[in-house]
Amino acid sequence: ELLKDYKPGDKVLQLRLEEGKELEYCLDPKTKELPPLRNPDILVGENDLTALSYLHEPAVLHNLKVRFIDSKLIYTYCGIVLVAINPYEQLPIYGEDIINAYSGQNMGDMDPHIFAVAEEAYKQMARDERNQSIIVSGESGAGKTVSAKYAMRYFATVSGSASEANVEEKVLASNPIMESIGNAKTTRNDNSSRFGKYIEIGFDKRYRIIGANMRTYLLEKSRVVFQAEEERNYHIFYQLCASAALPEFKTLRLGNANFFHYTKQGGSPMIDGVDDAKEMVNTRQACTLLGISDSYQMGIFRILAGILHLGNVEFASRDSDSCTVPPKHEPLTIFCDLMGVEYEEMSHWLCHRKLATATETYIKPISKLHAINARDALAKHIYANLFNWIVDHVNKALHATVKQHSFIGVLDIYGFETFEINSFEQFCINYANEKLQQQFNMHVFKLEQEEYMKEQIPWTLIDFYDNQPCINLIEAKMGVLDLLDEECKMPKGSDDSWAQKLYNTHLNKCALFEKPRMSNKAFIIKHFADKVEYQCEGFLEKNKDTVYEEQIKVLKSSKFKLLLELFQDEEKVLSPTSATPSGRVPLSRMPIKPAKARPGQASKEHKKTVGHQFRNSLHLLMETLNATTPHYVRCIKPNDFKFPFTFDEKRAVQQLRACGVLETIRISAAGFPSRWTYQEFFSRYRVLMKQKDVLGDRKQTCKNVLEKLIQDKDKYQFGKTKIFFRAGQVAYLEKIRADKLRAACIRIQKTIRGWLMRKKYMRMRRAAITIQRHVRGYQARCYATFLRRTRAAITIQKFQRMYVVRKRYRCMRDATIALQALLRGYMVRNKYQMMLREHKCVVLQKHVRGWLARRRYRRTLRAIVYLQCCYRRMMAKRELKKLKIEARSVERYKKLHIGLENKIMQLQRKIDEQNKEYKSLLEKMNSLELTYSTETEKLRSDVERLRMSEEEAKNATNRVLSLQEEIAKLRKELHQTQSEKKSIEERADKYKHETEQLVSELKEQNSLLKTEKEELNRRIHDQAKEITESMEKKLVEETKQLELDLNDERLRYQNLLNEFSRLEERYDDLKDEMNLMVSIPKPGHKRTDSTHSSNESEYTFSSEITEAEDLPLRMEEPSEKKAALDMSLFLKLQKRVSELEQEKQSLQDELDRKEEQALRAKAKEEERPPIRGAELEYESLKRQELESENKKLKNELNELQKALTETRAPEVTAPGAPAYRVLLDQLTSVSEELEVRKEEVLILRSQLVSQKEAIQPKHTMTDATILLEDVQKMKDKGEIAQAYIGLKETNRLLESQLQSQKKSHENELESLRGEIQSLKEENNRQQQLLAQNLQLPPEARIEASLQHEITRLTNENLDLMEQLEKQDKTVRKLKKQLKVFAKKIGELEVGQMENTSPGQIIDEPIRPVNIPRKEKDFQGMLEYKKEDEQKLVKNLILELKPRGVAVNLIPGLPAYILFMCVRHADYLNDDQKVRSLLTSTINGIKKVLKKRGDDFETVSFWLSNTCRFLHCLKQYSGEEGFMKHNTPRQNEHCLTNFDLAEYRQVLSDLAIQIYQQLVRVLENILQPMIVSGMLEHETIQGVSGVKPTGLRKRTSSIADEGTYTLDSIIRQLNSFHSVMCQHGMDPELIKQVVKQMFYIIGAITLNNLLLRKDMCSWSKGMQIRYNVSQLEEWLRDKNLMNSGAKETLEPLIQAAQLLQVKKKTDEDAEAICSMCNALTTAQVRKSSFADIIAFLSLQVRLRDRKDSPQLLMDAKHIFPVTFPFNPSSLALETIQIPASLGLGFISRV
Repeated sequence: ELLKDYKPGDKVLQLRLEEGKELEYCLDPKTKELPPLRNPDILVGENDLTALSYLHEPAVLHNLKVRFIDSKLIYTYCGIVLVAINPYEQLPIYGEDIINAYSGQNMGDMDPHIFAVAEEAYKQMARDERNQSIIVSGESGAGKTVSAKYAMRYFATVSGSASEANVEEKVLASNPIMESIGNAKTTRNDNSSRFGKYIEIGFDKRYRIIGANMRTYLLEKSRVVFQAEEERNYHIFYQLCASAALPEFKTLRLGNANFFHYTKQGGSPMIDGVDDAKEMVNTRQACTLLGISDSYQMGIFRILAGILHLGNVEFASRDSDSCTVPPKHEPLTIFCDLMGVEYEEMSHWLCHRKLATATETYIKPISKLHAINARDALAKHIYANLFNWIVDHVNKALHATVKQHSFIGVLDIYGFETFEINSFEQFCINYANEKLQQQFNMHVFKLEQEEYMKEQIPWTLIDFYDNQPCINLIEAKMGVLDLLDEECKMPKGSDDSWAQKLYNTHLNKCALFEKPRMSNKAFIIKHFADKVEYQCEGFLEKNKDTVYEEQIKVLKSSKFKLLLELFQDEEKVLSPTSATPSGRVPLSRMPIKPAKARPGQASKEHKKTVGHQFRNSLHLLMETLNATTPHYVRCIKPNDFKFPFTFDEKRAVQQLRACGVLETIRISAAGFPSRWTYQEFFSRYRVLMKQKDVLGDRKQTCKNVLEKLIQDKDKYQFGKTKIFFRAGQVAYLEKIRADKLRAACIRIQKTIRGWLMRKKYMRMRRAAITIQRHVRGYQARCYATFLRRTRAAITIQKFQRMYVVRKRYRCMRDATIALQALLRGYMVRNKYQMMLREHKCVVLQKHVRGWLARRRYRRTLRAIVYLQCCYRRMMAKRELKKLKIEARSVERYKKLHIGLENKIMQLQRKIDEQNKEYKSLLEKMNSLELTYSTETEKLRSDVERLRMSEEEAKNATNRVLSLQEEIAKLRKELHQTQSEKKSIEERADKYKHETEQLVSELKEQNSLLKTEKEELNRRIHDQAKEITESMEKKLVEETKQLELDLNDERLRYQNLLNEFSRLEERYDDLKDEMNLMVSIPKPGHKRTDSTHSSNESEYTFSSEITEAEDLPLRMEEPSEKKAALDMSLFLKLQKRVSELEQEKQSLQDELDRKEEQALRAKAKEEERPPIRGAELEYESLKRQELESENKKLKNELNELQKALTETRAPEVTAPGAPAYRVLLDQLTSVSEELEVRKEEVLILRSQLVSQKEAIQPKHTMTDATILLEDVQKMKDKGEIAQAYIGLKETNRLLESQLQSQKKSHENELESLRGEIQSLKEENNRQQQLLAQNLQLPPEARIEASLQHEITRLTNENLDLMEQLEKQDKTVRKLKKQLKVFAKKIGELEVGQMENTSPGQIIDEPIRPVNIPRKEKDFQGMLEYKKEDEQKLVKNLILELKPRGVAVNLIPGLPAYILFMCVRHADYLNDDQKVRSLLTSTINGIKKVLKKRGDDFETVSFWLSNTCRFLHCLKQYSGEEGFMKHNTPRQNEHCLTNFDLAEYRQVLSDLAIQIYQQLVRVLENILQPMIVSGMLEHETIQGVSGVKPTGLRKRTSSIADEGTYTLDSIIRQLNSFHSVMCQHGMDPELIKQVVKQMFYIIGAITLNNLLLRKDMCSWSKGMQIRYNVSQLEEWLRDKNLMNSGAKETLEPLIQAAQLLQVKKKTDEDAEAICSMCNALTTAQVRKSSFADIIAFLSLQVRLRDRKDSPQLLMDAKHIFPVTFPFNPSSLALETIQIPASLGLGFISRV
């Protein structure tokens, strides 16, 4: 930023940099050039460098640095070039998910990537029908090999192979081999490619990989014999040394890498993080995959080991011109042994050479230095030939077996190199780069020209750097290479003489050639990238690449086969001694066998130089590249120290110049680098237009505006669809736009600030008024408070004073009253004492006076009483005398006897009564005597008892006395003990005192212990709480993990089910082909076997329920599948494939058999009239034979039963054993069935015999008259033929039944024999185990016995489970038979009633009766005939359209109809009908989905009906778990005869397949809409602006007529939802479908967001959140918020939030980490670092996360589906069948 305006003449510019640093920039006084301008912020970090408005080196470098350092983006476009910067770190951007994301995308729509270039090449190959090339170049360590490898991986993944040979795997497998033999560690790169290669990947017409071909260039052979410091030889040598301990490598006699001269020179035998032993394993696996056998591999390793040992060969100098090998030199001995050559010959020719002249040949010894050079040359030559041989074999393995339609070539070649010392290798490399740069410049210029011509704008020739002069300097006549070859042919040619020739030829004649000032052995060439000084030393030697011919002949005489092959190939190719450019003969060129010629011919072949070969191969490469469409990848090293994400600007600029990126920029800058479509320009710069400038024609509007904005018309051009701008014009327009927006912002800010200030003033005014109001109120309240307080004070004073006076008054009053009270009390007390004394005196007086009065009264009373007694005694005596006198008189007696008689009578009666009473009393007395006697006895006994007790009492008394004595003694002892007690108490008191002290101490200790205990309890509680919390967390985590595992198991099962459905489709296709073959009409009559009609349906059924039968314990819901079931299911799928092949073969056999039957039937029909009688005889004989065969089978079964009983183990064959019972039951049932069949055969035989006897005379009579009469008797001429045909059909039926019975018997016999054999094997195995156990030690014997016991129990358990299943099947079969017999008995009874003779019925008069018509009560069943089954399936499934007829039906009506048909078949107990109907239904649904599987409505309709059919089978199965919601009427409709649980599993699997197909259909419909509607379309208009595009065109975000919007997605969702609801799909299933749809939307949107940096902005986050809110609103409208669909959008929501949050401080980083819990670390980094500069805190926090390194979500993931039970409330008997279905042939029951 300029701090001070620039004026012409200023020498210094005042600048402020981005980081805030101020800088004074001094201008050059000569040029006075200003510093380059910076691009606007909108263009900083752009994907394409050509989109920059200012195109210069600083802008390019800054853009790359911002992307690489700040955004961690390693790829950037530069026009047609992809610039790839090596991050020196593993990035998660090359997985399968990334490949799928780039597949099918336009190149400009996604972030730059190697996959985008590969996709563009693949797409252009398919679209333009033109071969493609991807040219990868760069310095060593820049990542060329990795980029080429990823490009090939992309092709292999996207295209796949056309054959089953997995060609793409072989193509990828060639990389480890070529890296091991052609890559090495250098100071710049740990895995540097030391050769160039061009791989052609071939494709067929369907653009699938069919093969590949590899050409190699200029292998660095010198590395085999020499490595610089900190470098290594080729990887394969170190891999061999690391694997030397392997048994197969013992013969190679290898050791540590430091032991060999060829591997220890660099001093760095190890690479950090690389295990050479593991790499060796990968290399060998790749060789095996490419068809290099183990023997050849060992041969290769043998040759490589020989090279290592050859390097250890040492020479001893004899003199200055000769040397020798030490005798029995171990390294040379090992080399000769490995190579299979003679030691003497090799040691001789290593120290000598043969010289040939025109006249003679002689042998010359060589010096030690020459011998060492010859040894190294031989090693290099062997390695080069081995390299070519391996390349040749790799090409053979990758060779296409079919015709190649097109190819994509991947060129991995070295980039421009310049070192301190540059030699022949650098010269060739830079020569190749000159050629490639020329081709690149021409291509870029051509593209620019095509673009201008396409847009019809005038263009002028762009001046660009032409490499042709430099190329001519190198390869033209008398060029550098030509002079080098000429010097090599000279006998005494040297590097110095060659240098002089170069100076003489080119110095001062060619501007590109220079001579160094200080050297006469070097030259300088001005390449397109830089000047390079080459040292001439070694050029001739490397160009000639001399190997002594005698050493080669010694190797050719070897017995080692592979070594001979290396040198035989040498004779066939053109360049045997060097690493040829092609490495082999092209496939189109036939190898030429050399004719036997003179020896000089071979030497001439050797004289072809390396430079000549390299030039030819380079021309061939350029021809190939010119014939293809090239795509360029330029790899850049950011620094020389391999630091991750560290950018060295100087090194980057050097490489950008060297690889031609800056030249591309310059070419683009010379023309019109910035290009906008009219719509994009209008959308971006609409703010610069006035309303009147906007016209209906966008193109004219843009023209008018540009003419006003840019006066110089040369600065822009109008094309057909775009506007082209010169460099800097977009920045100028951006400045104008920014100024306009800034002015608008200032105006908006002014208005808003004024509004804010007014609002603030009004708020302050209101606040001031409020404050004043509150202050004044406060003051008033304070004054009122003062008044109240004053008044209160007066009141308080009044009351205080009153209180004091009152208190004083009360005190005086109380004192007065107290005095008065005391005085009055005293007076009263005195008065009271006086009164008390008076009262006491009165009391005393009263008592004394009373006593005196009482004493006087008592004395008086006694006297009176005595007087009365005396008087009364006197009067009684007088009366007594009177009475005595009266008694003596007679009158007295008379008076007494009056009434005496009456009294006597009364007495008499009383006596009688008394007598009676006496008698009664006497009786009573007798009874009482008896009772008395008894009582007496009792009393006596009591007396006796009492006596006894008395004696006891006496004894007791005696004891009491003795006890008393004892008590006395005890008392004495008590006294003693008391005395002792006192002493003890004293001691106890003392002890107690001591104890109390001890207790106090213990209490103190106890208190301390209690505190410690409480502390420990608290800690334990805390720990327990922590443990509980951790356990709860673990439980929650384990629960989540179990749920994930369960979903994984469901997903795995459903994927296997998908694979199973694919195999079934293949089987159906094969079956259709066989049916077509069978349906070819044959002449004559075909007789179909009666059993064959059911075989197909039975086989289909068995194929459908194979899993259900083999896995009886498997639950019917997919949510409960286990891993073991997956493996078993996988094995069953494999088994199923073999079964399909067998079925195909059986169908073929059946076809042949039917043809033979047809021929036999035709012959029989021809012979039928004359031999009808013979045919009947034949059939009767055949029946007899079958009966005898039946008897034989029965006898064999009996014998087998006996043999089994005798041979089985006693515990197994015991009568109560389950296996014995099952077997016996099966045999008895079979025998009973045989008896029944026998009776039926006898009955039918008797009927046939009778019919035969009736028919036979008509065939045997020869009299014409009789025959004529018989014929006349027959009214119907065809009656005899019909009878005969009926009998023949009956015979055939019996024959087929007997054959089937025979087969079943044979099968049972075989099974029993197999069981016997298995028992014998088990017995032998037990004996072997016993013998083995006896030989083991005791501990091992116990362990082995336990293991054996466990195995035995497991096997028994499995056997018992199988037997239990068989028993269940047997029980079901017997139940069915019972029902059949009951039904037959009922029919027989009805038949007997009907057969009652008319005579038995009493004749009654028949009178007419009016029968009332009763409404029919339907049972919810549908009846159809067996032959109408195909019509039912056709009308109800195959030809039923979801639209039209099906729209107006009850939801799920086809399912209800099918179930009602199944119910009727179940009611009839017809298992064949049930099986056939269900099988036909399932096959029909599969056919419909196969035919119309791309139609969403069809798939949805049949998913709904399949689920409803499954629910009906559950609801009416009769199982209690499914009958809870049924009505009583529905419970009556349950199935009664068949258990269809197996079919429920088959239907569940079918529903899963339909669901997966539904997901695929809706994904195909939604996928084109998602990116456009969710990301590119601006739902909120004007929030985000359009950015300028470079050469790579981006999909426009402006809504056109053909683009999809968010409304398009919501309309499609509404369509899906309405269709599913219309078809009556289960609500839970609809929720799962919606969840899957939302997952697809979220995953595809997030993946594209992560791979498009231009989308990572605040405004785009706002758009995404708005779009997500619209989707959530749709969920709320449809009541689907609890479906889990919203949760699937959580990653997208968090990514959108991440684009909008602040990213400045540590708190922001913490908030991001807590907010983005649904995003992986890679996703957070990708979306957060897109718009921040440095966020180290977030990186530190994210490093602690442990989640998947995956960047993209798996958009192809399908959640496992479940089908919760959903019973129907619809009554089956109320369902009506519409006539539109065409099902008139079925009737309601």
